[in-house]
Amino acid sequence: MAWRVLHKLGAPWANDVIDMCDPEPSVRDWALAEGVSQLVHRDSNGAVLAAGDTVTLIKDLPVKGADFTAKRGTAVRGISLVADNAGHIEGRVEGQRIVILTEFVKKS
Repeated sequence: MAWRVLHKLGAPWANDVIDMCDPEPSVRDWALAEGVSQLVHRDSNGAVLAAGDTVTLIKDLPVKGADFTAKRGTAVRGISLVADNAGHIEGRVEGQRIVILTEFVKKS
């Protein structure tokens, strides 16, 4: 696990530490394979979402930190996927960029 974190950092000092504690090739391959897992973003119906897709809200969603509620049926165009969480997407609603849970959208 530590080797994977150091490898992800990519800083010169991290590479020096990696060189000092170089694991067995099989362990290194396992560590790299574990870090490569791809997240799949799916809507409420199970359809796979991709960056740039258009989705529709299936529920009224109060937007935290803003003075409005995103209404059911609102189309969110050009979504982007949150890289580290398959349950979140980002989109622009009423001019504000918000994070939306994928369980409350359907692909259009």
